[in-house]
Amino acid sequence: MNEATQKNTALTLPLAAMRDIAIYPKMTVSVDIGRDASVAAVRLAMRRDRYLVCVMQKDGKKEDIDLSNLYEYGTVVKVNQMLQLPGGLVRILVEGVSRVHVVHAEMKETCISAEVDDAEEYTEDPLKAEAYRRLLIKNFFEWMRNTGKGMQEDQMNQLKQIDDPGETADFISSQLLLAPKKRQEILETLGVIERLKIVSECVDREVAIGELESDINQEVRKRMDKEQQDYFLRTKVKTIQDRLGDTVSQQKEAEEYREKLKASAIPEEEKGKLEKEIDHLAAMPPMMAETAVARNYLDWVFDLPWGKESEDILDLSHAKEILDEDHYGLTKIKERILEYLAVRVLAPDAKAPIICFVGPPGVGKTSLAQSIARSMGRKFARIALGGVHDEAEIRGHRRTYIAAMPGRFIEAINQAQTKNPLILLDEIDKVSSDFRGDPASALLEALDPEQNKAFHDNYIDIPFDFSKVFFLATANSVATIPPALLDRMELIELSGYTEEEKLEIAKKYLVPRQRERNGLKAKDINFTPALLRRVIRSYTREAGVRNLERTIGALCRKVGKKIVLADDSLPTLTAKTIEKYLGPVKYMPMSEEHSDMVGRVNGLAWTAVGGEVLDTEAVTIKGKGHLILTGQLGDVMKESAETAYTYIRSRAKALGLAEDFYETLDTHIHLPEGAVPKDGPSAGITMATALASAYTGRKVRGDTAMTGEITLTGEVLPIGGLKEKVLAASQFGIKQILLPEKNKRDLDEIPKSVRDQLHFVCVKNVDEVLEHALVK
Repeated sequence: MNEATQKNTALTLPLAAMRDIAIYPKMTVSVDIGRDASVAAVRLAMRRDRYLVCVMQKDGKKEDIDLSNLYEYGTVVKVNQMLQLPGGLVRILVEGVSRVHVVHAEMKETCISAEVDDAEEYTEDPLKAEAYRRLLIKNFFEWMRNTGKGMQEDQMNQLKQIDDPGETADFISSQLLLAPKKRQEILETLGVIERLKIVSECVDREVAIGELESDINQEVRKRMDKEQQDYFLRTKVKTIQDRLGDTVSQQKEAEEYREKLKASAIPEEEKGKLEKEIDHLAAMPPMMAETAVARNYLDWVFDLPWGKESEDILDLSHAKEILDEDHYGLTKIKERILEYLAVRVLAPDAKAPIICFVGPPGVGKTSLAQSIARSMGRKFARIALGGVHDEAEIRGHRRTYIAAMPGRFIEAINQAQTKNPLILLDEIDKVSSDFRGDPASALLEALDPEQNKAFHDNYIDIPFDFSKVFFLATANSVATIPPALLDRMELIELSGYTEEEKLEIAKKYLVPRQRERNGLKAKDINFTPALLRRVIRSYTREAGVRNLERTIGALCRKVGKKIVLADDSLPTLTAKTIEKYLGPVKYMPMSEEHSDMVGRVNGLAWTAVGGEVLDTEAVTIKGKGHLILTGQLGDVMKESAETAYTYIRSRAKALGLAEDFYETLDTHIHLPEGAVPKDGPSAGITMATALASAYTGRKVRGDTAMTGEITLTGEVLPIGGLKEKVLAASQFGIKQILLPEKNKRDLDEIPKSVRDQLHFVCVKNVDEVLEHALVK
């Protein structure tokens, strides 16, 4: 007995039905599983102990699995590996464990469950069995010598190491081209001597067939000439199969592929290559591993939508209605999509643009792409590029590689089943390169309108037209996108949402969706505007609405638990009782957290996840004039600190300081959250203000934040990311913002609701900054 079965003890295992495949104990076999019940059985085995019963069908042509069509004997196998293939196929590598008798089988919810008993083989005369074993090996090697057949070196070594007669019979029968019924007969023969006799007869027949093969070759050659070599090879294989009585033939399959080739829209100049591939498949033995490789390749090629296109919906009013239905606000982006549709109406053959949505997480970049596809009536496919560092993931692997597959672009096209889908390139700024190639360079060929008419995938090896695909990309930052790739894209920036926008998004989209997901009705939980504002202000601080939706979901779950348990200890959810549900508030307004202090300033920063308010602290201690910078600052920010330090020294007299004040003081500038890297020039006036406060002892207003680059002469230079910074300041409860005079024109981009809440002071130099920032 063995580790999977125990003698005289019935065992219940999932059952996979095999078509024309018999697996013997102690043999390792690769099998492709495609039918739902068998795939479910494999997955159930993988979740349990990897053991599975493989039983062959009596009629392998039947697609549907019928319990009455299964043999009573099969094999318990252990699934060592499982690989998911396209089209729902699963490829498994199994190792035979033991013969079993199927006592009872029944169809469960998703797969067949079988009760099996171990089928013990027996040997009446061990000495006689050994004699048969040696004779069988001798005849087998003679057959290989006469026919020129061969085995791989590891298989040859495996045969030499086998000393068990029954296992020898199983191994040699697995190397012969036998009819399925004969393979099943060998599997069911429990008497070792009888099994050796059956396999010996099969080997003797193969030897006889080998002798006839030369006669067949001569007969066939007499009817052929040099121009009919391909026909000769097909006839030779067919004649051999007829003599064997083998019904397994690939001629019919090859003819089906030829019909598909005639009906396909594949370029005529490429059809010759596929014809050779089909002829090669027809000439290969069905059990060869290369047969599955060739079949998989042809299936991929013929599954691609070479001539299929979806018709665009060019009704602008319909498109605007869908965009407004799915997303609140985003006026500029919606306008850009409508402009593109208008161009499609006026110039149907115009090349599709490559639009890249740039913005912090959670602002709706991916969902917006899905809405655009729906509004245009196009199929949608998504390619996740985050972390991709192998060029083969874009271009595909060459077919010479084991388990080669097409690249992600071809997979997306196959998924969409049209030549002109909308393909979303998600997280394009996260693409990286290493020794395996540069995926960003491979992306150029697919995205560049001048090149993508004939995109070359290494696996398909036939140019595919991507010129009609509408590409959309998303990114958190353009800093890491390669310049050549960035140059080919049209950037549309998505900034963070204001409090009012978040409130509307929550009411129209987030609350209904979370209510439905958590099984609640409108009467069960009431999200009033006051409650939503409390969630937004006190429990979330983000540019997007992802954490806001999570928090709303958490409240729905807690209310659901309260309803199910009939728990009266929790009060009704309102803005006043929310702390009973979510705990103490996470965020307080900056004006309440930070009172007016000496040496502490609220700076504004831009990050890939939106704007941020950063504390900047400065203190002075007795020393020798050293400037100490901490907080994991980048080189640019360190230079800004040194510039601010020099400027303050130059303005000592105006600030009421002694000219040599710095000689007896060390100055320490620190930006908290020291584990987070920080860089950029826009903290210049923030550091200058912190230094001026520390030296003069004057407090800095706690309700004021600022941003701007500084020069040695005190001039304040413009900065970027103003909208994100202002939105972050409004969330933190800031009342006054100091910004460069030259950024005054950028205030028009900030929503009016936010501008009305804040007091903006546009400054030209640091003296004006100190006048408004320091408490008088």
